[in-house]
Amino acid sequence: MESHTSKPLYIKIKDIDNVAIVVNDNGLPKGTVFSDGLKLIEHIPQGHKVALNNIDQGNAIIRYGEIIGYAKVNIKKGSWINESVTEMPNAPELNELPIATKKVQELPPLDGYTFEGYRNADGSVGTRNILGITMSVNCVSGVVEYVAKIIEQDLLPKYPNVDGVVALTHLYGCGVAIDAPAAIVPIRSIHNLAKNPNFGGEIMVVSLGCEKLQPERLLKGTQDTIPIKLLEDDLVTLQDEHGFKAMVDHILNVAEKHLQRLNQRKRETVPASELVIGMQCGGSDAFSGVTSNPSVGFASDLLVRCGATVMFSEVTEVRDGIHLLTPRAANEEVGKALIREMQWYDDYLAAGKVDRSANTTPGNKKGGLNNIVEKAMGSIAKSGTSSIVEVLSPGQRPTKKGLIFAATPASDFVCGAQQVASGITLQVFTTGRGTPYGLAMVPVIKMSSRNIVAEQWFDLIDISAGDIALGKATIEDIGWRLFHLILDVASGRKKPWSDHWRLYNPLAIFNPAPIT
Repeated sequence: MESHTSKPLYIKIKDIDNVAIVVNDNGLPKGTVFSDGLKLIEHIPQGHKVALNNIDQGNAIIRYGEIIGYAKVNIKKGSWINESVTEMPNAPELNELPIATKKVQELPPLDGYTFEGYRNADGSVGTRNILGITMSVNCVSGVVEYVAKIIEQDLLPKYPNVDGVVALTHLYGCGVAIDAPAAIVPIRSIHNLAKNPNFGGEIMVVSLGCEKLQPERLLKGTQDTIPIKLLEDDLVTLQDEHGFKAMVDHILNVAEKHLQRLNQRKRETVPASELVIGMQCGGSDAFSGVTSNPSVGFASDLLVRCGATVMFSEVTEVRDGIHLLTPRAANEEVGKALIREMQWYDDYLAAGKVDRSANTTPGNKKGGLNNIVEKAMGSIAKSGTSSIVEVLSPGQRPTKKGLIFAATPASDFVCGAQQVASGITLQVFTTGRGTPYGLAMVPVIKMSSRNIVAEQWFDLIDISAGDIALGKATIEDIGWRLFHLILDVASGRKKPWSDHWRLYNPLAIFNPAPIT
């Protein structure tokens, strides 16, 4: 894998684009001449945009064939186009979007692909065999995490078929407006989190006793969830215990019963249609929308052709590309649901006196992304080309297979938690700047957009899409490589680096409701 090239290179995506990004490591100096005669009139960093022709003040700056901004000043050919010279356009109007108007070319099914998974009684299939300990309130987090360490050290060696134990910590359950309309999001999410297929249907709950989110309410869930039936022995209420040691012993006794059942489970060959894969990006750069995210999109299409379920998310990172997504809706109902989730989030941000522009980070900008519009165009590439068959509100579980938009915030940790609540059993995470992100509940495959990141973080990045930028590989090449890696990781044949080092971020359940 080579990350370097001495020949000056830029990448232009669409014929109508009037900007391109510089490929070369460390950028290119003033005076550099490309093979087509374009000459840089100033230094341009790697991944940043060069004007391919003169752009007058007020005229459109076009990348991906879409307007990503307007020139604040007259921009000369060969100059650097960055945030300072770019005015962000307005977001697409939600009441003027085409819905289900694009006839998506259905690709032939892919038969014969399988993985080794854990079948569950409810019909779902896990990629891991984990004991998850659910909590009705954040007050018990310290106790549960304490016990989880004991389980890992003392009990797990007795149950070699169990992959681990996870304390499903969160910051909800009390001190909250439990009956606020938006409380449906955290309640539904915590409820569905316990039912993730990687936990094998073995549900136990630890409660304090006086919390607002009483166990009965958590187990009942919301109008759009299936109630959880819990044996009386599977609920531990700390306020009923006589001392800390009694709390610990009670949780350990309940946990061991679940471990005994989990240990009887074995991997078996199942079709790839049983996969539920989450797609996410974080620490994105200008290459993300050119190399890694399109490769993920190609793999997404392969998975859909296998009959699998694929989720993409991050509302603020699709909002400016929503006009490209609603035409791909399978029907009018799905298109309207996409618009509903965009509007809900617009209102949520407006209540905080911000808009989607607050999404873009200093790292995104250093990596060449001027604004959220440009970032969104690269982000939606993860969705591939398939029809969108369903839209989920935060924390909902899918009812269909295929490509699904699962509405979540764009925060890596919140998006990850919400996708786990929605039932993913493996996640693909792309990054342009690099991040040690990982989840304890599901394996996470990390893909870099540039080879130099994969070389620098050789023991954190699982796969690189950087060869695409150098012309040494195609999107299809990397997409197929990712597809086979997904099957291997889902089967337990390969372990991603985040699992190797046990780099697991805390759960961050989305709570848009008031805290009292």
